[in-house]
Amino acid sequence: MTLSEADRDLLARALALARARTRWRHHNVAAAGRSADGRTFTGLNVFHFAGGPCAELVVLGAAAAEGVYDLDAIVAADTTGVIPPCGRCRQVLCDLTPEVRVIVADTEAVPVTALLPRAYRWSEHLAALERRGR
Repeated sequence: MTLSEADRDLLARALALARARTRWRHHNVAAAGRSADGRTFTGLNVFHFAGGPCAELVVLGAAAAEGVYDLDAIVAADTTGVIPPCGRCRQVLCDLTPEVRVIVADTEAVPVTALLPRAYRWSEHLAALERRGR
């Protein structure tokens, strides 16, 4: 699906953040997410040899810190443009915000479920364990 004006604004915020703040190799990707009520949350990845969160995961944490647990749209970018989410981010987004639309190109957004068909659903696994009394 093509980008809405709100999606283009979200992308512009991610690009602006990437261009302003990704100066070191420790922070080379920015992300922006929008809640259903229009609030925007941004974040940078934390790159370290021992691992670290991707920018999309930082956005989920920033949103949760403000009491928002579902996002309408999310995008990641470096200084040159959109970066589609990695496999781990696709899985986390499917589990935590299964209705989110992901901007995957300058002109296209797709439901996260389209990025991870037949995904393992952690939330469904937990629900099954709870039904079994574990």
